[in-house]
Amino acid sequence: MGEQIPALDSDFLKKGHEVYLRHVSVDGVIFGFHENELKVLLLKWKNNGPWCLPGGFVRREESLQKAATRILHERTGLHDIFLQQFHTFGEPDREKKKTQINSNMAGSWLMERFVTVGYYALVEYSKVKPAPDMLSDECRWWDIQSVPALVYDHNDILNHALAALRQSLNDHPIGYSLLPEKFTMPELQRLYETILGRPIDRRNFQKKMLGLDILVRLKERKTGGAHKAPYLYRFDKRKYDRALKEGWGLGFV
Repeated sequence: MGEQIPALDSDFLKKGHEVYLRHVSVDGVIFGFHENELKVLLLKWKNNGPWCLPGGFVRREESLQKAATRILHERTGLHDIFLQQFHTFGEPDREKKKTQINSNMAGSWLMERFVTVGYYALVEYSKVKPAPDMLSDECRWWDIQSVPALVYDHNDILNHALAALRQSLNDHPIGYSLLPEKFTMPELQRLYETILGRPIDRRNFQKKMLGLDILVRLKERKTGGAHKAPYLYRFDKRKYDRALKEGWGLGFV
């Protein structure tokens, strides 16, 4: 037996397409970084259903970007989320398990074929307040290495998002949305290594990162470690935003 989609409000099943576009949805891959692990935010459907990526529908008056921003705000509680559109998923059989449904969904607009647009988001883990949607009863972080089997093609969407994030390291800096305000150079390097899935030479990384001129070294040092306390850094937001716009990457991919 396949997983069943939870029952929805009958008006939404019958008339939801009057508010939302038919055939178009948005799926979000929300990345966070915590305790040297890359995390992804997932939802668990009600009635002991499968896990899935946060997603939703596009209102008739919305752009795709605004729909993605709204949906991810609803799941995280955050504003000003860094979002990047990375791929469109439109295989005819991507939602083939819709045939295994509750009877009250038969004939609903939700049973029509949907093309979904993928966005990935980079957020600071500690600031997120995970919130389920109307289809789910749980929303929580998963280590990227331990993600379970997801509904439909969501594992494929996640893999595409991770590949897009890794590729973006060639052209754009990361860290402002994933790290706390103050961080050490080893913590920043660990973020890059975690995303790439491989180690980076320490001296090469530091040379390239400082060469971007987007970091400010503070007078403070991080205390509490077993070794010499490293200096703390923060991003120069103005220069960081310019680097994002103009494309200043480290070329590690």
